[in-house]
Amino acid sequence: MKWLSRVVGLSMCASAKYSSRGPALIPRMKTKHRIYYIALFSVVLLGLIATGMFQFWPHSIESTADWSVDKRSVHDAPLVRLPVSSPIPERGDLSCRMHTCFDVYRCGYNPKNRIKVYIYPLQRYVDEVGVAISSTGLSREYNDLLSAISASDFYTDDVTRACLFVPSIDVLNQNSLRIRETAQALALLPRWDKGMNHLLFNMLPGGPPDYNTALDVPRDRALLAGGGFSTWTYRQGYDVSIPVYSPLSAELELPERQPGPRRYFILSSQTAIHREYRAELEQLKAENGESVLLLDKCSNLSQGVASARKRCHKGQVYDYPQILQESSFCVVLRGARLGQAALSDVLQAGCVPVIVADSYILPFSEVLDWKRASVVIPEDKLPEMYTILKSIPQRQVEEMQRQARWFWEAYFRSMKAIGLTTLQIINDRIYPYAARTYEQWNNPPVVKWSSVNSPLFLPLIPPRSPGFTAVVLTYDRVESLFRVITEISKVPSLAKLLVVWNNQNKSPPEESVWPKIAVPLKVVRTKENKLSNRFFPYDEIETEAVLAIDDDIIMLTSDELQFGYEVWREFPDRLVGYPGRLHLWDHEMGKWKYESEWTNEVSMVLTGAAFYHKYFNYLYTYKMPGDIKNWVDNHMNCEDIAMNFLVANITGKAPIKVTPRKKFKCPECTAIDGLSLDQTHMVERSECINKFASVFGTMPLKVVEHRADPVLYKDDFPEKLKSFPNIGSL
Repeated sequence: MKWLSRVVGLSMCASAKYSSRGPALIPRMKTKHRIYYIALFSVVLLGLIATGMFQFWPHSIESTADWSVDKRSVHDAPLVRLPVSSPIPERGDLSCRMHTCFDVYRCGYNPKNRIKVYIYPLQRYVDEVGVAISSTGLSREYNDLLSAISASDFYTDDVTRACLFVPSIDVLNQNSLRIRETAQALALLPRWDKGMNHLLFNMLPGGPPDYNTALDVPRDRALLAGGGFSTWTYRQGYDVSIPVYSPLSAELELPERQPGPRRYFILSSQTAIHREYRAELEQLKAENGESVLLLDKCSNLSQGVASARKRCHKGQVYDYPQILQESSFCVVLRGARLGQAALSDVLQAGCVPVIVADSYILPFSEVLDWKRASVVIPEDKLPEMYTILKSIPQRQVEEMQRQARWFWEAYFRSMKAIGLTTLQIINDRIYPYAARTYEQWNNPPVVKWSSVNSPLFLPLIPPRSPGFTAVVLTYDRVESLFRVITEISKVPSLAKLLVVWNNQNKSPPEESVWPKIAVPLKVVRTKENKLSNRFFPYDEIETEAVLAIDDDIIMLTSDELQFGYEVWREFPDRLVGYPGRLHLWDHEMGKWKYESEWTNEVSMVLTGAAFYHKYFNYLYTYKMPGDIKNWVDNHMNCEDIAMNFLVANITGKAPIKVTPRKKFKCPECTAIDGLSLDQTHMVERSECINKFASVFGTMPLKVVEHRADPVLYKDDFPEKLKSFPNIGSL
């Protein structure tokens, strides 16, 4: 306290100095009072210092040290004896959702938008006579899972900061658990609170004879990350469906195989298949010969050979899972449980899984698009499996092979990947504004087209200067084509004009007869007469914006086209077009129909004249689901409907109709000239909508009741002062 006495001494000197110059304003303290106040001040100061140190020193009443490996030995863990009268949680509440059974306020706001996860200290639970609640204790898989969480950014060792609580009680495999005692152990957790904000991981639920599809341990309101959910037990938006981990993933590294045709078309490698399913698979084998390989467990292996890594067919032994890489499709059938570790093996091999398990909730299906990596077939369609798979184009099969392998690498390959993916899904629910996008979850990190940007990530308004490229699809109407070129060339923002010559039997006109325009004009000759040629990603398209236009669209004015481009600049992820069309549900026929009459609603715009981002050319050409592209080319119809489906499915948004124009009228065109004038046109377009909805597995088209017009379009205002005076007619 030397510094304190020094301060007191200085103050006394100053007081004496002041007294010598004039009368004292404050009476001089007696010596004993001065000592008393100094002592009191010292005590208060020390108290404040101690309080501050206690306040800011890291501490927690229930805090534990880091979840490090050397502190997870079951033998060193404290023993907890469960009385027979210990409370038992209620059975899982099937009505639970995030807004009813999860306290998001515990998570709070943090700059990183990341939940904090607390792992309970490891303890050994036994009943009153000393028998453990689990026959295996802490499994290697659960130990790896907890280690991954503790090493992640989600982890906290401060229980007061935790949003989510993970017990150190291993319930991955229900076969090893005593159900009642495990439930009692959960109820004794300090922060249990009827399971609120607690997360349990289980991969093998149920037991003989019923094999329930969810963990049988009573768990109150706890979230369940389960490996075998059915639609009956899965609480959508609350539980998380996870894969059943395959130990072979850690024991064997399969090199990635390039997508392409394989030795076998269909392969079945599971050993414990129900006899009815095996009989149907054997019938498939008999009908399709060597293209189908049906494997079973081996009965003639030498002593010491691991049976889990071998499969047999008529005495021939195959290495497993290596043999999976020799097939295009691999069957994953339900066993006693819906979730099968074989799914992970199949994905690792880059084989497209054919999942035959009715009501099964696929792993991480909340965020993963399984249509891109698998084929799901109802159990009663198993005899038709070969025909169904043969209808998938080879190009799509190769994409699915690539996607299957990437799903395994990103989400299946380790307990770490499974655990952290589960936490990220829950994190996205709690902080939806910072959630991962569909593309981040489903697109491999490799950039396919480095020079092409998705319009979803462009600036809000792309710059005006690059302009747009007009792509004109033509076949034989030269006079009409030249008129279209002349009209389009008047649009101020036109940067280039690309003519797609779709007639292989006739050469384009000589260069000297083409209209003379102020922007580059390029003619591309196609090898086949296909409507999809209009959406091919030609190298000549250098601008972000593309105007697709037919060779008979001579009625659009330059103001209409320029206005359409200006609208697209503000909405670069949309289709922006002129005549609108609508899809309607026909209740009598029980299917969709195409509507071209004037209505108050729009769900499509015709691409006979429409602006869009060139990114969608790549998606249409290389990523169009199923056989839609081939179907369009074979029927010479509906490429515009296919593009509307594609854009709506990717963006989840409706197109934008601009200007009042309802139809494209070509007074000089005849029924022979115009494709859309054919009598079967409307019927086929209704068929298109139903076909495409079936392939997409949903109806992605969105309906809107508005259009975009220039601000002064209807105003009684001098035409010369309007930006777009000639906006056209109906």
